[in-house]
Amino acid sequence: MILESFDRRTLANMEAALERVCTGRADGADHELRSFIAESIVACARKGQTTLGALSEAGEAALARWAISDRKQA
Repeated sequence: MILESFDRRTLANMEAALERVCTGRADGADHELRSFIAESIVACARKGQTTLGALSEAGEAALARWAISDRKQA
């Protein structure tokens, strides 16, 4: 489980990164989008990159991939 895999600071950074990436977006509350971004953030943290900056970058990169795949489907 994710809660058991990371310390409290990392979990707080992960949550803050997800909110940072999703807040202000019209689709920021979309469960599928948030899950996609969260998976990227978790993968980043598992690699030992646990700063808010690194986690936010991972989330932004996931958002960019989401946008590209969304355009391909349109």
